[in-house]
Amino acid sequence: MAYVWPIIVSYLLGSISFSFLAGKLLRGIDIRQHGSGNAGATNTLRVLGKGPGIAVLVLDLLKGVAAVSLAWVAKEDSAWLPVFCGWAAIAGHNWPVYFGFRGGKGVATTIGVMVALAFLPALIAGLVTIAVIAITRYVSVGSLLFAVLIPILVLVMHHPIEIFWATLPIALFAFVRHRTNIVKLVQGKENKLGAKRL
Repeated sequence: MAYVWPIIVSYLLGSISFSFLAGKLLRGIDIRQHGSGNAGATNTLRVLGKGPGIAVLVLDLLKGVAAVSLAWVAKEDSAWLPVFCGWAAIAGHNWPVYFGFRGGKGVATTIGVMVALAFLPALIAGLVTIAVIAITRYVSVGSLLFAVLIPILVLVMHHPIEIFWATLPIALFAFVRHRTNIVKLVQGKENKLGAKRL
């Protein structure tokens, strides 16, 4: 039971949709019915503005950090428990039990999970991602690049093998969740950062 409860709590923590709550509290709307329809930081930025967008980004990121930290609080001697907790938080963000299992794409929460599991690779990948987004203004491109870089950096920088294996499904999952963005990028129809779509 000491092994299971951190995973369950991580999922419930991940299920807190700060984007949805921001929409309801600030404008009385379901943010999933506006903009891209995604309950995440980028859509919050487009629909509600910079302040709420940044706040949601930070809070979603902290969910990932907190979930991995739960594994350490449990003091279970398992290299996999922090990984499972991280996965659970990402799953909660994408399929939140409190909001009809309709959430976001899990990018910010994934970054938080990776910051807790492998700080330096996450930092490097994050800085590259920010630079690419600043240049291209495509958040989806930056998100996918982060997903690709993380496994490579974790492997090259000789982090525990459990963390490397953890990054592979996370990277694959990021591409699955961004499949519509990939199609739009190919078609030249992807929304750029700063373009407001209500």
